[in-house]
Amino acid sequence: MSLPHAILTALLEKPSSGLELTRRFDRSIGYFWSATHQQIYRELGKLEKSGLIRALPSHTPTRGQRKEYEVLAAGREELARWVSVPEDPRALRDPLPLRLRAAGVVGLGDLVEELRRHRRLHGEQLAEYREIERRDAARDRGTERDRVQRVVLRAGIDMETFWVTWLDDAIAELAPDAT
Repeated sequence: MSLPHAILTALLEKPSSGLELTRRFDRSIGYFWSATHQQIYRELGKLEKSGLIRALPSHTPTRGQRKEYEVLAAGREELARWVSVPEDPRALRDPLPLRLRAAGVVGLGDLVEELRRHRRLHGEQLAEYREIERRDAARDRGTERDRVQRVVLRAGIDMETFWVTWLDDAIAELAPDAT
């Protein structure tokens, strides 16, 4: 149920066309809630059909034109309802720890190299988040929206820091003679 809410959030931040929305998703919300362009377009249709969003009126013929969407009052109410609903934490479902568990039964094979690859990718993501944090600190606006975005960014930094630390430890444990 979170994809429609992610889309409502993005559209409340800024009315957008489907294409603009997918690009914004790739640059922000997609860091922690991914969706394909096809999923986003499909969900836009459902949200419009259910009366939560609408395509903004266009002064030009719509054939071949992209629609720009905005959130309606019902969409804002749904998002506010969803924000307030209690929800239990979900278990981590990354397959890497499970693959390690399986390696304990069938042998490591090339899994240490895969751990190193994951370490590199998480390190790159962490560096990207820290660059966003550095860039955003320079503007230092204290609005509620800025504070909320900073808290979400910190969650991303903390999660990537966890992965980097855990992967460093796992590699050291499983390949102690490698640097």
